[in-house]
Amino acid sequence: MTIRLGPNQYGKSETHMLRVTKGGPFGSVHAIKDITISVALVGDFAGSHLTGDNSNIVPTDTQKNTIFAFAKDEPIGEIEEFALRLGRHFAHDFPAVQRSRVSIEEYPWSRIDVNGQPHPHSFVRTGTEKRLATVTCAGDAEYVVAGLSDLVVLKSTGSEFFGYPRDQYTTLAETHDRVLATAVVARWRYGQPSVDWADAFVATRKQLIETFASKHSLALQQTLYAMGEAALTARPEIAEIRLSMQNKHHYSVDLAPFGMDNQNEIFYASDRPYGLIEGTITRDDDSADAAW
Repeated sequence: MTIRLGPNQYGKSETHMLRVTKGGPFGSVHAIKDITISVALVGDFAGSHLTGDNSNIVPTDTQKNTIFAFAKDEPIGEIEEFALRLGRHFAHDFPAVQRSRVSIEEYPWSRIDVNGQPHPHSFVRTGTEKRLATVTCAGDAEYVVAGLSDLVVLKSTGSEFFGYPRDQYTTLAETHDRVLATAVVARWRYGQPSVDWADAFVATRKQLIETFASKHSLALQQTLYAMGEAALTARPEIAEIRLSMQNKHHYSVDLAPFGMDNQNEIFYASDRPYGLIEGTITRDDDSADAAW
């Protein structure tokens, strides 16, 4: 039996950084960028695994310091831009690195209003949703995947679920009027590494939300496909989109024992267990597994 080293990678994960950009009179007006960056490198690292030879290893501490230095060197810009800068550096400046992957999560903050005026340096966190970007650089190839997570949406009607197979373990009643709620993770791959990142993100997010609201749903699977189809139709720069959607169940409460009629007004919200629906919507002429 032969024992050998299989696929491997390493990197610095979850460097959480706050970047303050100062403007206005005497630098009194601040803007903030709150992001978490993870780096993963693939390359000729067998020596470190097999003999402890670290001559090809870029220390993870160096990777962390590079993140801070790049953030100081020039404005971060959109997270896709920052990920590309870092990814190109690690992939091109270290001969042993064959592929770099930089993943960024951005947390949203809004400026606080005081007496109807925006405060110059105070902010409030706006929800749990995160903006995502993952850049992969391998030789001359570059892939940019953008997205979002923890986008929670709900519609109180306009959703049905019926016609499924039944057996001795089925207790779920068919319904033609239910609450549909989901936590969305969406990641979409751009067909080229040069896009108006901010405009594309805002527009794609808008397509996903509006389609969820307007599509009469016969299944969360149908809604997932409609959301992805709408994003690809509206944004030609997107090559494919992958969606993962939790079905956040809401069960109508039986109020009959209390002499009350519940006309889909009172629901028990169950956070787990939940159905998890996942799918990929892609253009016929485009695929790039290396991006994922």
